[in-house]
Amino acid sequence: MRIQQQQQQVTDVVPSLTWGGDSHRVAAINLEESPNSSDKHDHEDSQKPRWKKFLSFVGPGFLISMAYIDPGSLETDLQTGANYTFEQLWIYLIGFTFTLIIQSLAANLGVSTGKHLSELCKLEYPKYVKYFLWLLAEFAVISADIPEVVGTAFALNILFHIPVWTGVLITGLSTLLLLGLQRYGVRKLEMLISVLILAMAACFFGEMNYVKPPAAAVIKGLFVPKLSGQGAIGNAIALLGSVIMPHNLFLHSALVLSRRVPRSVNAINDACQFYLIESGIALVVAFLINIAIISVSGTICSANNMSDDIANQCNNLNLDSAPFLLKNVLGRSSSTIYGIALLASGQSSSITSTYSGQFIMQGFLDLKMRPWIRNLMTRSIAIAPSLIVSIIGGSKGAAKLIIISTMVLAFEVPFALIPLLKFSYSNPKMGPHKNSIYIMVIAWTLGVALTGFNMYFLITAFMGWLIHNKLPKIANVFVGIIVFPLILVYVLAILYLTFRKDTVVTFTEPITLDQPMAQNNMEQGLSNSYKVVEADHIPYSENLVDIPPPE
Repeated sequence: MRIQQQQQQVTDVVPSLTWGGDSHRVAAINLEESPNSSDKHDHEDSQKPRWKKFLSFVGPGFLISMAYIDPGSLETDLQTGANYTFEQLWIYLIGFTFTLIIQSLAANLGVSTGKHLSELCKLEYPKYVKYFLWLLAEFAVISADIPEVVGTAFALNILFHIPVWTGVLITGLSTLLLLGLQRYGVRKLEMLISVLILAMAACFFGEMNYVKPPAAAVIKGLFVPKLSGQGAIGNAIALLGSVIMPHNLFLHSALVLSRRVPRSVNAINDACQFYLIESGIALVVAFLINIAIISVSGTICSANNMSDDIANQCNNLNLDSAPFLLKNVLGRSSSTIYGIALLASGQSSSITSTYSGQFIMQGFLDLKMRPWIRNLMTRSIAIAPSLIVSIIGGSKGAAKLIIISTMVLAFEVPFALIPLLKFSYSNPKMGPHKNSIYIMVIAWTLGVALTGFNMYFLITAFMGWLIHNKLPKIANVFVGIIVFPLILVYVLAILYLTFRKDTVVTFTEPITLDQPMAQNNMEQGLSNSYKVVEADHIPYSENLVDIPPPE
């Protein structure tokens, strides 16, 4: 009878329950536990040093940063240094600054709403728009997987001297093996891969210290915008595509749900700050690694006294021929160490692609797959073009395919970026947790600039191809009839997403708790005499992928 009375009290209290302050969160009270059963635990948690709280949030940002040291990024870095020395370093500076902003927005979106980006897209957009965005997101995952396939094949070629096309076929089995090893601990596997990648980064830093790139030229390249030389704009877009990845926005907004965040204003704000700091540290490390690779490539390939052999290697520089850049530091073992690190890079980025595909498919379609099935499906599609190009064009053709795939990623960015920016400043989605107007102005400005840059290149490159190709005029007419409407659809789709007004409310209206002490406890993320639980099952989604929460 007493339990029934307590349950009735819960029903009476819940309608007046809130997280207080400016937050619009709904909570519930669990009266099954004794009032003082968790006092000691909450007191100890509230007294935990801030740096220890921060460590419990470390993980998602560093997992995301693996995608910025993948074979696609390495290939564009090598090509940039060999062909343009330090002139395009400013693209990386702007790209990583923009990436830090939008990745933090993605993390904030997940923490504040308890839903990841693909779930919100499913709720917000009409049926056909939802499927359109889902297909583009899946295509982005496949585009990101192509450099991983080719990079792994190059690594196998360096280590075992097998043909690149054979290595492409083996990549399907190698990733399945990697996913099988995850049962021994995802975090241990990620740590091993991170150590291998950082080892390669250390080699490039050591080589950079050996070749000593001119500091004045590097600083000028970072802060003085310049695009000169044939193919400079295309290479710049490839650089942006290797940094600003659409599938990473979906992934980051979901990974933050693997951490339990109390539903209070203070706890949500703290979590957003911790994720910002963690993402900043991870992206700065990735930025420095990419700058080191470009600096080494640019210094060696622009030296006045280089031999004819090095000149030929620089003219045909790609992932498969890059070990010579590390010979000053590693000597004869440069190929082996580079090959192992390249293999680790390809496998680590396959983890992020697999997780991205999991979240995208579950969010848009509410469809769950086992990771190995999901990876096999994506990898099978990515292998097809990689195999064809590697058979026909060899190593050089496969390297060009990496550049093309990163350019495709740049063109797909608006279809993940625009929903993220709109949701991040949406009262119906974020309530009082919506982001600062100043941050949003900067993000929108950079987003519009990126989209305009893409459109300029797309139109000018296509028009240049129409004018200079050797096809019959009638063939050019038919190509134009097909391509120009597609460009128009691309532009109209971007305009639709930009100016469409959000209509779906996913944020809960505020309710006030009558008891001041309980109100304060919830604001601080404490329970004391009241046990706070997630009534609407946000913010924790362990079932999405096999990523265990921190203990």
